[in-house]
Amino acid sequence: MNATVVTGVGVVAPSGVGTEAYWRSTLDGELHVRPIEEFDADTYGVSIAGQVRGFRSEDHIDDRLAVQTDRWTWMALAATQFALDDAGYDIGGGDRYRTGVAFGSGSGGVEFGQREIQALWAQGRRAVSAYQSIAWFYAANTGQVSIRHGAKGPSSVVVTDGAGGLDSVGHARRMIRRGTQAMIAGGTEAPLCPYSLACQAASGRLTTSRDPRHGYKPFDVEANGHAPGEGGAVLVLEDAAEAERRGAAQVYAEVAGYAATHDAYHHHRPAEDNTQLTRCMRLAIEDAGLSPDAVDLVLADGAGSRDLDALEVRAIRDTFGPGANSVPVSAPQGFIGRLCAGGSALNLVVGVLAIRDGVVPAVGNLTNPVPDYGLDFVREPRRMPVDVVLVTARGYGGFNSSIVLRKPSKDNS
Repeated sequence: MNATVVTGVGVVAPSGVGTEAYWRSTLDGELHVRPIEEFDADTYGVSIAGQVRGFRSEDHIDDRLAVQTDRWTWMALAATQFALDDAGYDIGGGDRYRTGVAFGSGSGGVEFGQREIQALWAQGRRAVSAYQSIAWFYAANTGQVSIRHGAKGPSSVVVTDGAGGLDSVGHARRMIRRGTQAMIAGGTEAPLCPYSLACQAASGRLTTSRDPRHGYKPFDVEANGHAPGEGGAVLVLEDAAEAERRGAAQVYAEVAGYAATHDAYHHHRPAEDNTQLTRCMRLAIEDAGLSPDAVDLVLADGAGSRDLDALEVRAIRDTFGPGANSVPVSAPQGFIGRLCAGGSALNLVVGVLAIRDGVVPAVGNLTNPVPDYGLDFVREPRRMPVDVVLVTARGYGGFNSSIVLRKPSKDNS
């Protein structure tokens, strides 16, 4: 089948607006989880989050569009433009029916929705904006990006919580294999408003720490839940032959393998074993035509809760067998919070940049790894050749997804 390659990436994250700003901050190990600034969050059981400071809609979109859309859409539009510019890909320069859009979503336009609900109860139905019906909707980003850039190819949204960023890329790869020339994929989130925090708090998975240094700590003995965050990433994916034909400026990586499974256990409690998560990792590696010993780096889900972290560690150990303790494992999201679908999309960007630069960022905010885990957690940025990366993510309710990124060969670079 035709290879699917990554030719452009765009990032909007708490640690930087723009890919290189994000990457520098990540490699520097800067912690960008901080007290929530827009409102008093104390009553919600969480008071820290990863917030994108300095992001203004007017820097990226027209004011007329800004009033019709939510903050998460502003971020998606900005990240998409970054990614298209990075790829040098002009949708209008070819057949618009051969470029599609697929995004993951976890929360939708919750801030816009909360504002309109408040207007409804305070002033009545005539005070509700006509744009409410489209601004909150899970598919809003897919629709707005398609409209803005005139992408008329197959477009969709996948709603699998934190796994959504990977699932969107998996779906995009499928579309390219069926003949679509290019896909815009990934995800962004902006779930830091009272309504959204109330929903997230119901999971019981948010950290109650007021000190960011003791909050979201994946794989740490102090792990006590995660800090939410906003932002995410967008990737331009192309058929490798088409990318070569148009003279793409660069090919970061090939999306070599993908798999998704479901625990099918409970709507909010995690499965008691790691069977389906392990199966997901193994299937993705098999789909890439590789064996586990070919993987140079694992970018983990890193939930930041002791039970979920322990399950993921078991899955990694079961996947890699006796060699598990020699495979570097990182989860840089500890520096910025869990961004739901945006977070898994962002870890794909980490993967392609690790391949590009030959450097692996540290696990975010990891101080004391649980000794029994016995894995090679990256504690400081590590210079090393990176040819194959396994990226794994989980979504609330039992979703598991894995993607294998591979250094591009001479045939698709």
